[in-house]
Formats: sequence, structure tokens, C-alpha cells
Amino acid sequence: MAKLDVINMDQSKAAPLEISDGLAEAPYHPYLVRDAVVYQMAKARQGTHSAKKRAALRGSKGKLFRQKGTGRARAGSAKAPHRRHGAVVHGPHPRDHAIDMNKKARKAALRSALAERIRQNQLVVLDSLEPETAKTKDLAAWLAKLEAPQALIVVAEAPENLQRAVRNLPTVEMVHHSQLNVYNLLRYPKILLTRQAFEQVQERISA
Repeated sequence: MAKLDVINMDQSKAAPLEISDGLAEAPYHPYLVRDAVVYQMAKARQGTHSAKKRAALRGSKGKLFRQKGTGRARAGSAKAPHRRHGAVVHGPHPRDHAIDMNKKARKAALRSALAERIRQNQLVVLDSLEPETAKTKDLAAWLAKLEAPQALIVVAEAPENLQRAVRNLPTVEMVHHSQLNVYNLLRYPKILLTRQAFEQVQERISA
């Protein structure tokens, strides 16, 4: 098994973490990763955009004026699409934008993206992450020392100090290990995981 360096919050070395050969040697599959990102973004779309058809508009259904004798072009309903305040032709309607991607492919994509982050030295494993204070300023300074001003923090348990400090940092996101996916893994230049969170993620993608 390969080993991954683990550090404490003061950047001193902790006991290394063993990672499975399946993760350490996982090749990078760009097309599979791309499919996983599209899957995640499509699933996140609300799909609540809507335009009214003629039946949904309020107003008279009667003919505006007689067919002949007025000298004007013939006209029917005021709800016609070509008229002002009329209906919308082929407009959007509420629907589900989600696409399918099987579980095995999603796991393979996450494993591939995570292995690539490890190879590029963009992933940091922390023995624990428990800030002494809840001040955003202190956490931002610590992240700057770690060269991770823009980062995704993946935890198994989030202490209250960490939750309060993170929520005011616009370039930092914290997620539970069960919410880690390819999309948020690729959004940030640096990934910080606690030892417990990494073990849980590794177990999830190797099963």
C-alpha cells in the first residue's frame, strides 16, 4: 500500500495514512470525469422556469374585431403569440433536468479525480481540524500559511468553531465527506481532508 503524508494544524508531521493501491494507481479518465461533472450540474438545476401558454393567459377569448370591412389585417384572439402581452410559443416549462449516471461510473470518476489531485500535490490530509477560535480572520490566516486561500474542506465532523469561521469565507467551502463529488472536488485549487474523512471517502469509492 502507498502512504500519504499527514500533517497537524501547526504543519508538523503526523503518522502517515495508508491508501489502497486501487486509489493510488487509479488512472485519470477525463471523459468519465466530464460526465460526472455534467451529471452533478444537471441534477442541481431547479428547472422551475416557466412561460405561459395561451390557455394560461387571462383575457377574452373572443375575436377582436370582425373579419372583413375594417381595412385591417384579420385578427383573432388577443392572446395570440404575435401580439403584445400574448402567449409564448414553445416557451420553457417546469421539468427535471437530471440525467442518469450509474453508481459504478460515479465511483470510478471520483476515484480518478481524487487520484489525480494526489498526484498533483493539491490534496492535504490533516490529522484533525479543530480551530481554537471561531474567528474567520484566524482561519483565513491559517489557510494562507497553508497556501490554500481557496479551498474545499472535507470533514467527518465539523466543530462549531470551524463552522462559524468558514461561513464568512467566500472562497472556502466545507462539506461532509458523504457530500464529496467530482464537481466540488474540481472547483477548488486545494483540497483539505481530515484523516477520518479521507478514510470514509476511500471506503466509499473502493466498495
